Amino acid sequence: MSREPDAGLPGEAELPGDHVLPGTLPDALRNELIAFRRDLHMHPELGNQEFRTTAAIKARLEAAGLHPQVLSTGTGLVCDVGTDRVRPMLALRADIDGLPIPDTKVGVPYRSTVPDRAHACGHDVHTTVVLGAGLVLADLDRQGLLPHPVRLIFQPAEEVLPGGAADAIESGVLDGVGRIIAVHCDPRVDAGRIGLRVGPITSACDRLEITLDGPGGHTARPHLTTDLVTAAAKIITEVPALLARRVDTRSGLALTWGRIESGHACNVIPQHAELAGTVRCLDLPAWREAPDLVHAAVDEIATLHRAKSQINYIRGVPPVVNDPVVAELLHDAHAARRGSQAIEDTEQSLGGEDFSWYLEHVPGAMARLGVRAPGSGTRLDLHRGDFDVDEEAIRVGVELFTAAALLDEHRS
Repeated sequence: MSREPDAGLPGEAELPGDHVLPGTLPDALRNELIAFRRDLHMHPELGNQEFRTTAAIKARLEAAGLHPQVLSTGTGLVCDVGTDRVRPMLALRADIDGLPIPDTKVGVPYRSTVPDRAHACGHDVHTTVVLGAGLVLADLDRQGLLPHPVRLIFQPAEEVLPGGAADAIESGVLDGVGRIIAVHCDPRVDAGRIGLRVGPITSACDRLEITLDGPGGHTARPHLTTDLVTAAAKIITEVPALLARRVDTRSGLALTWGRIESGHACNVIPQHAELAGTVRCLDLPAWREAPDLVHAAVDEIATLHRAKSQINYIRGVPPVVNDPVVAELLHDAHAARRGSQAIEDTEQSLGGEDFSWYLEHVPGAMARLGVRAPGSGTRLDLHRGDFDVDEEAIRVGVELFTAAALLDEHRS
């Protein structure tokens, strides 16, 4: 979804007084970035397999005279702009991986060319936004207009629990970083606008895998064996109900199932069953308790039905908690570009985001980047094969980040 450059957008953002904020996106670069995003969209790669994506980002940064470094994990990059200055850096983070689902869009030339792979979460947009911001900031740096260095982080494997952010941090991407910002595509928000909130903006997300075993038997005589299908059904319905009574309901602890497999014949009680789902939580204290609570609840129900249970509780990510000062920086940056009326309050979602791991080390904030075509009335939701964006969001994201980099000079 591409639109022609908006003639109403100013070339420079007006600030109070006589000051003008540079760093807007030239139309020629805008068009190049749209083509770059479409190329990524056509060639999605899964977490820790983003070799082509990494090479494309690296080549474009090097063409601009920058010196990107591939992360020690083999994919993803880090690149500094304005490295000759000493000051804790502002980091701009993008995630670069796609999803293992088919691209079902029709009528667009940039549909995925890789079977069962799609950029259905907007990571291609996130990547293009950080790349574009880096190119604009590098040009400002050459003009002596960049007040302090900025770090670009292109992180792999966001979709792979517990998230590639942990590996990126281990690689040293936060060394010398004072604060960090990011955006995430939001199909509920019109392009040109962003959503912000102080405090938690996403939720904790873990993965749960359970196996149940029993001796099996004939469905005519369930009393002589372990009725494993019934045991699985009870775990599916009763464990979430137990959890709802063992934590404060305001914590939003929720277990939702995504997979169940058991049995092969209608008259045979199976010997094995598998369940899988996600555990999501709105606050940190309940998230820390969740593994013990889930283990206890599953064991109770499995024991009651004489099933042997094995639980694999896979820690995911904590909530993204926006720092007030950094959230204000994003607010002021977007207001400088498009006015405060282009900023809306946003709710805390139950989605997980490994950007949260960076915030365990440095203050930061994430904004929701509007990608819905204004006036369209449609919403192509995340993690769907038909997900797409209004590509004007690329300009919006780039100019948000460049404004934040320039305004960060004045933050305490």
